[in-house]
Amino acid sequence: MADWEQLYDEAARARLVEEPAKRVPAPVRTAFERDRARVVHSASLRRLAAKTQVLGPQADDFVRNRLTHSLEVAQVARDIAHPLGCHPDLAETAALAHDLGHPPFGHNGESVLDGLAADCGGFEGNAQTFRILTRLEAKSADAAGRSIGLNLTRATLDACTKYPWPRLVGHGARSGKFGVYDDDLAAFRWVREGVEGERRCLEAQVMDFADDVAYSVHDLEDGIVSGRIDLVVLDSPDELSAVWETVRDWYLPSIEESALVEALERLRAIGTWPTTPYDGSRAGLATLKNLTSDLIGVFCGHVHTATRERFGEAPLVRHDADLVVPDETVHEIAVLKGIAAHYVMRAPERTAAMERQRTLLAELFEALVVSDGVALDPTFRADLATASDDAGRTRVLVDQVASLTDASAVAWHARLTGRVPA
Repeated sequence: MADWEQLYDEAARARLVEEPAKRVPAPVRTAFERDRARVVHSASLRRLAAKTQVLGPQADDFVRNRLTHSLEVAQVARDIAHPLGCHPDLAETAALAHDLGHPPFGHNGESVLDGLAADCGGFEGNAQTFRILTRLEAKSADAAGRSIGLNLTRATLDACTKYPWPRLVGHGARSGKFGVYDDDLAAFRWVREGVEGERRCLEAQVMDFADDVAYSVHDLEDGIVSGRIDLVVLDSPDELSAVWETVRDWYLPSIEESALVEALERLRAIGTWPTTPYDGSRAGLATLKNLTSDLIGVFCGHVHTATRERFGEAPLVRHDADLVVPDETVHEIAVLKGIAAHYVMRAPERTAAMERQRTLLAELFEALVVSDGVALDPTFRADLATASDDAGRTRVLVDQVASLTDASAVAWHARLTGRVPA
């Protein structure tokens, strides 16, 4: 068994607020096992069951939602972390938490809230995750009685930080990804004590790659089972050309077509790649499930081999190493993402639904403004009462909307506006 206290020192295991010893006897657990339990039992994690992954949670009994996606990312992250020497519970916790900040309607809702939050620093799902973990999720408080969220360890919070920088430090454009709002910089600086620059810890890199693997493979699976994707049509040059255009538009703008063709050829060489249309049978579903397993195994295996070749066989933790992802693996994952994006996310019926979602969230936000706090949940009503300026009040309203599920956003909109979306 690894000596976790040696690999992760006292500073890594520290919490923002020191906690007294438990009065009630409990099993001996590591600090990272406690962190995992806190995320598992959080209300924010439960809400992911009713938030969009790609297809809406009510679209089909089979398709993933944000919670099932997070569970799958957690399993992949654990499988990557363990052989590298990272604490598997730490990597799993980061994976479980990685989508907590997603608002209703996924990335579509994220873009709406970013515009609505322009006067308070914008909105970003990863920054919202950090805010939830260090402020909004009810669990612990500081000496002044202020909520400090789940009071996770420094190493866990660092592993949850996919983009370890605020919006305007070296990343000026409003559209850039970032991991912390100005409001939450005090907690962020505590997390990053002793770390120079914007380098992500290894466990955060594991979480990020596990997310890429899981959604590239599972979004493809969901699209096939729902009838939106037929891999056989990729034999058509016109279909393939359209997919390559989506890959460049969404993921790898400068990639050469030859690299994409070679990546698809490698994917097709996997023995379980379908050669006939999916027919809904048990045999067809078994083939598809075996394909997802094989793809995950191939991607994780290549990354493990490449990382070990560069950094050797010693346990790799925190800021001692980086995850090495071969270009070939990046290209293969981009091909899978591009297929799903082209046939599912860019489908005409989906783009029309996304426009309705954007209108709904904008109207809901305006209704909350008009209500002057009366319509808010009690926790956010209290936050609004203590907000010191207009930007602070906007942030509270954004926190409220972001906390809603897809269904509750629709219900709140209908209740507050008296209108049913078209």
